[in-house]
Amino acid sequence: MKIRHTGIVVCNIDKALHFYNKLLGLKIVKDVWESGSFIDNILSLKDVNVRTVKMEAGGSLIELLYFKSHPTSGLWQNRITSLGCSHIALTVDNLENCFNMLKEENTCFISEPQTSPDGNAKVAFCRDPDGTFIELVEELK
Repeated sequence: MKIRHTGIVVCNIDKALHFYNKLLGLKIVKDVWESGSFIDNILSLKDVNVRTVKMEAGGSLIELLYFKSHPTSGLWQNRITSLGCSHIALTVDNLENCFNMLKEENTCFISEPQTSPDGNAKVAFCRDPDGTFIELVEELK
């Protein structure tokens, strides 16, 4: 078994694509609008119209989902301690450069880059345009 992709529902696909594709450099491998009985049935919803954008992330995929037909209600508490998928972690080559570039783009960080106690990694958490937590990790050893 292996992880196929991580799905992230977004409320503004253009802002999300700017963040993940333009700023973080993930490559778009599929960008489609989905509707019809198949997507309705697998999601147990009616009249779904969703744009799904799959992006390659170092051998895994991140899938952005923009529901035109079922806009998000914002009920999830969106805290790092909330139940469910709390964040995704991405390995970067140079955390300081990534941190500075994202800060220039007004990305919200919840921490400055920190070196792990074992000295193996430098880590910082930020949020994507919809508030999803992203852990950025530079492997040091």
